[in-house]
Amino acid sequence: MKNSVVNQAEQIASDFLLEKVTCSHHIIGKGFVNQVCLVETASHKVVVRMNDPDTYSTFVKEKWCIEQAASVGIPGPQTLSVGLTAEHAYMIQTYIEGDNGLDTTVPASVIWRKLGEYTKQFQSIPVTGFGREMHDEVQNQFYSPPHAGSDGSWQGYVQYNINSLTEQDPLIELGVITMKESQVARQWFEQLKMQKFRFGLCHVDLSLKNTIVSSTGEITLLDWGNAEVTVVPYGDIIQLMQCQLRGEGPDKEELKAFLEGYGTSTQEQERELNQARYMLLLKAFDTLRWAIDRSPDQIEFYTVLAKQAFDQVWRHQ
Repeated sequence: MKNSVVNQAEQIASDFLLEKVTCSHHIIGKGFVNQVCLVETASHKVVVRMNDPDTYSTFVKEKWCIEQAASVGIPGPQTLSVGLTAEHAYMIQTYIEGDNGLDTTVPASVIWRKLGEYTKQFQSIPVTGFGREMHDEVQNQFYSPPHAGSDGSWQGYVQYNINSLTEQDPLIELGVITMKESQVARQWFEQLKMQKFRFGLCHVDLSLKNTIVSSTGEITLLDWGNAEVTVVPYGDIIQLMQCQLRGEGPDKEELKAFLEGYGTSTQEQERELNQARYMLLLKAFDTLRWAIDRSPDQIEFYTVLAKQAFDQVWRHQ
């Protein structure tokens, strides 16, 4: 018996394609945020991705990212439709034939090297602003909603995290840092604030599960829901380092392959990774502060990551 998710996907697909559905199934384990279903009609095979109605803007952003990535030579699915029902925001995409990157026999290092190449390509796409929200599709502009302590800019983001390093800082009570370590972290963040960085489009969810490998070896990149404009190349590098802290891929050799694909020389790699550690620490502290304010059930998880990020920077001093 079909579940309600599959039934919804069938309805969305048939309404758009104006064809009767012949078969469908729920794709389990490859999408951690969206509900994903494969739906077939007599002449079409599509993927329907669904989420809460308030995620509609994220699907609009994804469509834009996929089209921009295609313009610089990065294979991706074609977006057929983005829309809203009473219960869901949805995106209908063409189905890409091949094996998921988690299941393929192609060596993981080969995929990671290609993802490094793709990252170099999509970070060249002209964009403005800073943040995860799509502000203007025509002007390629992104933004980060301001909040108490930050105006939503990169400088505001860094300054907010500097200003939060006080004697009353919850991170001290949580055991992430001591008061002395807080003062050291302040110095690190002050140095970041003074540096001049380049900003570009980052995918921020690079992983094997977000790739499809065709029978000819072409690698397709999926799922731009976390994309943002931030400091490059570090936005994507720190996401991979964060995955490593959680015990996920890529491993050391796969990260090396990614950096080689990006075009980073062996001599440059350690310098880039060292800079990325400071960026990761900033993000880890900021995300933990977000959890404290907005998502208490995730405090424990992000506390561990913040402590690991601090220890990693400390070890490489």
